[in-house]
Amino acid sequence: MYDTVNFRLLQSEVGGVDFLAETPCYLENVGEHNYNGEIVITGSLKGLKISLNRYLIKIKDGSLCKWHLGDNFQTLGRGDTQRAIENLSDTLHIPMSKATVTRLDVAQNFITQYSPEVYFNHLGILKHAIRLQEPHGVYYCLQGGRLCFYDKNREQKSNKKTIPELYVGRNVIRYEQRYTNRIASRLKVDKVTGAMLYDEAFYTILLDRWEETYKAIQKINDISLNFQVMKTKQQLYKMGVLSLIEQVGGQLQIIEQINEKQKQGELSKKQAFDLRQVINEACKIREGLIVPNEAILELDKKVSEAVRFYR
Repeated sequence: MYDTVNFRLLQSEVGGVDFLAETPCYLENVGEHNYNGEIVITGSLKGLKISLNRYLIKIKDGSLCKWHLGDNFQTLGRGDTQRAIENLSDTLHIPMSKATVTRLDVAQNFITQYSPEVYFNHLGILKHAIRLQEPHGVYYCLQGGRLCFYDKNREQKSNKKTIPELYVGRNVIRYEQRYTNRIASRLKVDKVTGAMLYDEAFYTILLDRWEETYKAIQKINDISLNFQVMKTKQQLYKMGVLSLIEQVGGQLQIIEQINEKQKQGELSKKQAFDLRQVINEACKIREGLIVPNEAILELDKKVSEAVRFYR
């Protein structure tokens, strides 16, 4: 389930290889540059961008999945990842299994019943993340990376790329977890190497994190009037508050808004306390009044099935 993978390989890790003398002959669109007296070679390899000097080689800004399978609508699982890295090693004549991974995207495409926008509207807040709603996607900015949910077919069309036949005219959501910096620290290892990407234990950890992070997103569900539970005016008032809470993204989100207004001086300490109390009391009656959204149930199922299938 990998897509973009950036690598960095030091010359000291592959003793005997002269990057400047040997590697450029395997690249396309080769260019030579001089930065402060240091020669830097740039080139590409079927969509992968490559730069090198006498000390190191970097591979970045390209999809390993596209490079190996032809497009990233397909899924680059553990076995395919091993074959892709072995193929890349053979092509460049250097052991990419030893390379340090500096960016890693874990992703999957889902064919869905409804248009992607329907699902985006039900993805609420994620703790310790900034949620960004865009017309055709929802993005969560996290320390060291991003979560992305977007319309894959629309992205393909905007990039003037061909949509595979299986996906033409279908609703396709892509869920992508991007590790963009401090990958080793976030995954609690010394460093992440090419070989680790197809190690079964490490691969399983990544898939579990991908699923668990999705589950941690607060889902905005539908509100249903359950008169067996709601029998008093007070419960009706709480029902209205509960509906508002769900619409703005959940209990945590609305309490954060109240706290922010208190800090800005728009609410007194007592007003903020009273509002928080109302919110918390309303949330206690959610059982029986909140109906899980059909679209979210579908997406929940697809995420779990993907992890079970590709593990």
